[in-house]
Amino acid sequence: MSTIAIRLHIGREETVITPMGANAVEWSLVVDLGTQRIARDYFHHVPPTPDEMETAIMVVEDEIARIRHDIPAGSQPFSDDPQLLNIALLAGVTPGESLSLSLVATERLFDRLARVINGRPARFEGLPEEGEFAATLLILREFMHHLAFEKIVINDLHTLFNEPKQLK
Repeated sequence: MSTIAIRLHIGREETVITPMGANAVEWSLVVDLGTQRIARDYFHHVPPTPDEMETAIMVVEDEIARIRHDIPAGSQPFSDDPQLLNIALLAGVTPGESLSLSLVATERLFDRLARVINGRPARFEGLPEEGEFAATLLILREFMHHLAFEKIVINDLHTLFNEPKQLK
C-alpha cells in the first residue's frame, strides 16, 4: 500500500485537506478552522489568555475529531503555506526547499507559546504575539497530534520557484 500525501492548507477562515498523487481519490475536506476565524472568535487579548487558548483548543479538537475518520490511514501531510514555513523555522528546522517539521518540534514550539500566554515576554521566546500566529500553531499542533502524524513536510515555494539557482 502506498502512502497518500495529504495537502494541508490553513487559510484565514477555513482549513482545506486534500489528498494528492496519482493514486489519490479526488476529494477535499473543508474544516471551519482558519487563522483569522480562531483569532477573531476566541482570542480577545494579545497574546491570548490561558482561558482563551483552552476554549480554542476545545473548538479545534472537536472539528478535527469530526473529520479524523475521513483521513486515510498512513497518510503523510505536507503544506506549502508560508505561515507553516515560518512555524518550522521558529521551531528550529534548517531552511531548505523541503522541511520536515516533527510533532515533537511542534509540541516544543507550542510549549514556548504557552509560556508567552502565561506571562513570559514573547521576545524572550522569539515568537510573534499575534493571535493569528497562535491560531496557526494551534491548528497545526492539534491536526498532527490527533491524527497521529509524526511529521509534516513543508515546501518552501519561494525557494523552489522564485530564487534562481546558482550555477557552479
